[in-house]
Amino acid sequence: MIPLQEPRRSTAGMTFEQMLERVRHEGAYATCAQAEESVGAVLAALGRQITGDERVELAARLPHEAAVAFTAQIPATERLTGWGFVKDVASHTGGTAATARWDTGTVLRIVAQLAGEELLSRILAQLPSGYALLFGRAELTQAA
Repeated sequence: MIPLQEPRRSTAGMTFEQMLERVRHEGAYATCAQAEESVGAVLAALGRQITGDERVELAARLPHEAAVAFTAQIPATERLTGWGFVKDVASHTGGTAATARWDTGTVLRIVAQLAGEELLSRILAQLPSGYALLFGRAELTQAA
């Protein structure tokens, strides 16, 4: 069994409250409580997908409360595609695929900013197709 560790204190450039306010504003949520619910659901789902050094580094760049939601999850043995990730968020929140896609895109765009380009590139290299768009990046594919 893998022991769960408390994430290191974040050196992130924003507090959890600032993160929630950005999610509330960019996602057009009526309240910070709705934004917090989305942040928790998306980060929990992301915590089930990312492993290794990228997991540790991302946790260190998130505000502490967000890092706890992210690292509290045990990584899944099977990687989900981007669409599978959205469906996973929907199944855990009881929402529709459309609202889960909105929540996911809103939260992950802010996570991408906190991660920075280099770490985000490594995270996307670790994940199956379909995640780049969720993080607000173009999904580039090789021509056949």
